[in-house]
Formats: sequence, C-alpha cells, structure tokens
Amino acid sequence: MPPLALALSLLFLPALSFSEPIHIPLARRELSARRFDPGREANNLRAKYGFGTVNATTPASRRASRRASSAGIPVINQDQDSSYFGSVTIGTPPQSFNVILDTGSSDLWVATTDCAQCDPATPLFQSSKSSSFQASNSVNSAVTIRYGSGAVAGSLSSDTVTMGGFNIPSQTFLSVNRLTGGLLDGSVSGIMGLAFSTIASTKATPFWQALANGNQLSSQEMGFFLTRASPTSQVQDVDGGVFTLGGTNSSLFTGDIDFQNMPTSPPSFWLLSLSSVTVGGKSVQITSGDSAVSAIDTGTTLIGGPSNDVAAIWAAVPGSGPSQAQQGFFNFPCSTQVSVSLSFGGKSWAINPQDMNIGQESRGSTMCLGAIFDLSMGTNIESGSGNPNWVIGDTFLKNVYSVFRASPPSVGFAQLSSLAGGSGAPSTTGSSDNSGSSGGSNSSAGSTAKATSFVMLASLLSALFMAFL
Repeated sequence: MPPLALALSLLFLPALSFSEPIHIPLARRELSARRFDPGREANNLRAKYGFGTVNATTPASRRASRRASSAGIPVINQDQDSSYFGSVTIGTPPQSFNVILDTGSSDLWVATTDCAQCDPATPLFQSSKSSSFQASNSVNSAVTIRYGSGAVAGSLSSDTVTMGGFNIPSQTFLSVNRLTGGLLDGSVSGIMGLAFSTIASTKATPFWQALANGNQLSSQEMGFFLTRASPTSQVQDVDGGVFTLGGTNSSLFTGDIDFQNMPTSPPSFWLLSLSSVTVGGKSVQITSGDSAVSAIDTGTTLIGGPSNDVAAIWAAVPGSGPSQAQQGFFNFPCSTQVSVSLSFGGKSWAINPQDMNIGQESRGSTMCLGAIFDLSMGTNIESGSGNPNWVIGDTFLKNVYSVFRASPPSVGFAQLSSLAGGSGAPSTTGSSDNSGSSGGSNSSAGSTAKATSFVMLASLLSALFMAFL
C-alpha cells in the first residue's frame, strides 16, 4: 500500500472500538452470461443441500439421510457464477485473502501453498510464514467437502483470523491442499461460512459466532447489501455492496426491517418459511408446512424449490415451459418481463425482472432461462427434519437489504434506499404471522452508520489513492 494511502487508513482507526459494528465493502466477480452454466450451478446447489445431483446414482431414499454429512457445503465456481466476497487476514504477520461470504454454510476454509491444483492466480496461505499457526493433532483432522462438481480437501488448523478489525486469536479453519479444478480461481482464496455451528463440517465455531460468544459484537446482527451485475462480456472484480458485521447500515435501507423468526430449533441454516408467491400480481398456490422451509443463502446465485411449486410458478408465465437444454429449468420468451414477489409471513418483496432472466437458452435463441429452478427433481426432504426445500439466493437478495440476527434467530428484510439503488417505496404488506418485528432496528442501524463512517471513508480514500499512486 502506498505510504499516503496507509497513513489515511491509520488516521481513522482510533474511531473504531471492538464493540462497534463494521461495514466491509464487498467485491463481485462479474462474468459473462455465456460462461454461466446453470446446470452445474443447480447440481452444486443440490449437492449443498443434500438432494443429490441430476443423473446421480444415489437412490432418492438415501438423499435426505446424506444431508447430515453434506450440509453446509458452500457453492462457489468462479468460472460459472458471480460471487460476493470480502477480505480477511490470517496469521502473524497477517496474510490477506478474499473469501466468499456465505450464509448457507458454516465453515471457514482457505487454499494453501500445498494445493497443486489451485489456479496460479489464486493467493495461497503460507502456514510456514505464520508464527501463530497451529496444525491439528486430531486423528479426525482430515476433512473433505464434496460438491456436485468436485471436492475440496485438507486438514484442520487454527490461527489468528481478522476481519475489518474484529479478531479471533485461535480460529479453527480448513487448510485446503486439494481441490477439483474449476471450483476456485482468480482472486478468491476460500469461503467464510456465516451460518450456525450445528452444520459445520469442521465442527468449529464459525467466526461470527466466536465474535458473538466473546461479546465483541455490539449487536448480534449481520447486514447485506448486494449489488446487481451489469450485462458485460468481460470478467472483472467490481463493487459488490456492503457487508455489516455487528449491526446494520441505515443509509442502505428505508423503513423498518421486517424480521421473521426461524421455524426450527436449534438453528442450523438461516431458515424462513415461504408463505406466498405472486407472479404478475396474481397469487400462485405453493405447498405449506415443511415444504415451505427456505434457506436464505448469500452464497447461492439462483432460487431453487420443490418440483410442483416451481412448475406452478412458471405455469403462470405466458409462453413458458420446461427447458430441453437444461434439466430442471424453465424457459420463457426473452421479450417477457417476469414479475415475481415472495413473502415469508410479513411483507411481500418484489424481484426485479432483470434478475429473473439468466440469459438465452442457447446462442441466438428467442427463449431465455428463468432463475427459479427445480431443486428437488421429484425427491423430498424427510418430513420434520427442519432442512430446507427452498433455497433463496442472490436472485432475490439483490432486491432487499437482508439482516441475519442471532438472538432470537431470525432473518429480516428491508426496502433498499435510493442510495442503494432502490425505489425507497415500501413493499406491499401480506398476511403476517407476527413471528417477527422490526421494532427498534432503525435506532441500532443509525448508530452503526455513525460509528463506522470514519472507517468506511478511510477505506474509500485508501482505494482511491491506491488507484492513482
């Protein structure tokens, strides 16, 4: 970092205490639509949530039981997807890495210099250069995480992990030394899981939970503002939004945060019950109960759901039908603006039609693929398991300010402010089950924004000077 930029960053650090929330700028890897493989994305997501992949030989009766060992696997493919990531440091002295911020998993893992299959451009953790690094002596230290299209493997380790000023001196993570080619490339080195410890493959306490347990967070909340990708044919790292750890950012939303309590206990994934879906302003009947349990997942691009419900949604779109090119997907005329809204017991939240269209079914086609796909492919999660049948990814989350609250375990959404690219107008209100409320969330958000404005300014000034020096 140039001396002037470093000086500007350090100038503002005294304004921050460990009890204050931190706003962390996100970057996004923006990729060409023609490089996006929806079938691979869908298979990765099915593997992540235990449904089994298309054409898999695993019997349907076993897929739910496999969930306990495969749950919490992050979905990431830098060659196929747009990903949101932030910066962490590991070790003493600190080594900096970009990691995907994933509310659909609970493990922290990072690629190491022992990884022969890793992309040459990927920054790798060098454990030998960290005086605080500790390798696990456990006989169960070897861990493999399987994907629909590959796997990562490594050994359990611990070291000092820091994000935005928050610090855990001995955080357990997976030092990855083997991975399937294409699972990770470019400037991203790993995953930071932000769900609960109950689904951690490493059995470790997630970074954010360790902060909460150590009373380092002034509020046990995490807020996300995710930007929308622009149509481009070039791969580039661009502004991805803001992740707020320990609170919210009131400048990025308007009105109250509509919190809904999670339907299962103890918490695992961040779960809500999908209560209603509208297409073109008209209600579509969906299955209630266990079939409506939905994982809110920042590490997932699309929206996946049960076969019958997904078919009902697309049946309400004129000219739509099952895709012959991508199993489990539906197509529709590219000229059609597909308007879908989701409700989780409180307000109804609209999805921008741009986000419902993931591109042409094939080059030159007049038909486009929809962003809501058949996740289950006719299989079902065991009733009463508490596991999700829906996965709500960035197709939806780009349209709201989302907040993940640890106590009580709940997820909230708010209307994006005009500063964040929203209309600033309130969403329509559906039938509420009163399972959550926004209450005093705005007062917390206001103090968050004030407490960390200096840190945000320092980061912006630092980036600006780095670009010119």
